[in-house]
Amino acid sequence: MPDVKKVVLAYSGGLDTSIILKWLIDTYKCQVVAYVADLGQGEELDTIREKGLNTGASQVIVDDLREEFVRDYVFPAFRAGAMYEGQYLLGTSLARPVIAKGQVRAARATGGDAVSHGATGKGNDQVRFELSYQALAPELKIIAPWREWDLGSREALLAYAQKHGIPVPVTKARPYSSDRNILHISFEGGILEDPWAAPPEDMFLLSASPQAAPDAPQELTIAFAQGDAVALDGQKLSPAALLARLNELGGRHGIGRVDMVENRYVGMKSRGVYETPGGSILRQAHLALEGLCLDREVLRIRDNLLPHYSELIYYGYWFSPEMELLQSMMDKAQEPVTGEVRLRLYKGNVTVLGRRSPNSLYRPDIATFEADTVYNQADATGFIRLSGLRLRIRHALQQAQKANS
Repeated sequence: MPDVKKVVLAYSGGLDTSIILKWLIDTYKCQVVAYVADLGQGEELDTIREKGLNTGASQVIVDDLREEFVRDYVFPAFRAGAMYEGQYLLGTSLARPVIAKGQVRAARATGGDAVSHGATGKGNDQVRFELSYQALAPELKIIAPWREWDLGSREALLAYAQKHGIPVPVTKARPYSSDRNILHISFEGGILEDPWAAPPEDMFLLSASPQAAPDAPQELTIAFAQGDAVALDGQKLSPAALLARLNELGGRHGIGRVDMVENRYVGMKSRGVYETPGGSILRQAHLALEGLCLDREVLRIRDNLLPHYSELIYYGYWFSPEMELLQSMMDKAQEPVTGEVRLRLYKGNVTVLGRRSPNSLYRPDIATFEADTVYNQADATGFIRLSGLRLRIRHALQQAQKANS
């Protein structure tokens, strides 16, 4: 057990970190600073300062990171088109490095000599937090309570909380854990551990069900500059304000629900349910504009690298040299992605109605099915024959082999 004097804990006020706060004080006989990263949890933070102090924290720091989170983490990932295993928009994965960076700042400001987190020994978050700590402040000691204590289940945690008078939001009536920020909310564990069981409707917090969404569709226009959304319906907004507004619109129309079984970095499969209303709208709009502005071969190379880029985020390598290299390439590719996309939101669907850009590579005078003077269709004959040369050679070889057999 390391000798520590002050621990800066990534504190959410939820089941795990509420108990960890008390456990750290009792086990390490040290001061604990409860570090709360405000990433857009909303009303969840209303009483968190009081709760942390009542549980024994020597200090509670509530750090508003919403703009930093969206500007420096969410938007770079969306510029690249990041998506893990074809469905997950990485809301939790992107939050961990910004929280860790804030923790390190807090440790240096308060004289902390250790950092701690509430991630279990089975999940991805332990890797994300600890790789970030090591990249940013390797001198700090790391305490991972889930890998040390004997509280091995949610039931044990609930019993511990009851014994020590710690109020927690997870109960036997709502036996699943959630993680919320301005990009999404995730749910896992408890009743969701049966992949055949449908998530209960009352679990969802950010989105209406598509069936209950308005019967009238809604249209909107998003403007982009070099791959980043900068305005909504002609109004310029900061990154966080724009995403928050899209969350409202998308949630109202039942957009952004995902229920998937994913592969964790440690090797097991896990079921996660996500709500990402604003992010889902942004992704569709961004893809539409890329189709207009990006060169075919640039897009192909980007898409080939995208699974690896997304895995780096999911696995916790945000602060790595390979991530810096890929991000610089992704950002270079996005330089021409400027323009506007018009969308329709309706009962869980995002439909692209139109797109335009000063950097458009689309040429109506070339693509038209009507008569034109800029494209000689007869040129395609030689192109197709050259493209088929290897196929004809292969066929000739096959025929010769059959004749000799």
